[in-house]
Amino acid sequence: MFDGKTLKGWRVTEFAGHGKVTCEDGLIVLGMGDPFCGISWTNKLPTTKYEIGFDAMRVMGSDFFCGLTFPVDSSFCSLIVGGWGGSLVGLSSLDSLDASENETTKYMSFDQQRWYRIRLRVTEGRIEAWIDKEKVVDIKTRERRISLRAGDIELSKPLGIACWQSMAALRQIQMRRVAEPADPPKKY
Repeated sequence: MFDGKTLKGWRVTEFAGHGKVTCEDGLIVLGMGDPFCGISWTNKLPTTKYEIGFDAMRVMGSDFFCGLTFPVDSSFCSLIVGGWGGSLVGLSSLDSLDASENETTKYMSFDQQRWYRIRLRVTEGRIEAWIDKEKVVDIKTRERRISLRAGDIELSKPLGIACWQSMAALRQIQMRRVAEPADPPKKY
């Protein structure tokens, strides 16, 4: 999904006050926005049975360096990495509760200038996500209201990567089709 040289297939998300987006040395750099900066995919993509993975780094700043907005059937959701002051991870939104308010809420330490592998899988009735090798999200989506947090993040649809009051770098963005969840379902 990223050729390492250009934004082919992507567009700069038109957030008010967005930072500059550049491609350099095999990276997409999302400049510091006031408050957002991001890119959005312009080509066709699946809405289920897919996995997206990429490396993300907070270059500078103090909030989320990865807000991955993605389709889930006919809805959209965002995986937030490093939000709410730098350490929150979770999905926005589940049953109208954002990443700081639902059962996916986790707090992790994120170092500046360190790459993290972000991986997200959407299959029938399930969302899974990993940071490096740690599974951070594993939820059933049946009978759940999946939505985006109200506001500008909606500009990232259908698939986008954004940062908030931070400068971020992205590399090795890839998507593949999958048939099933990565792991057996949890006992719910």
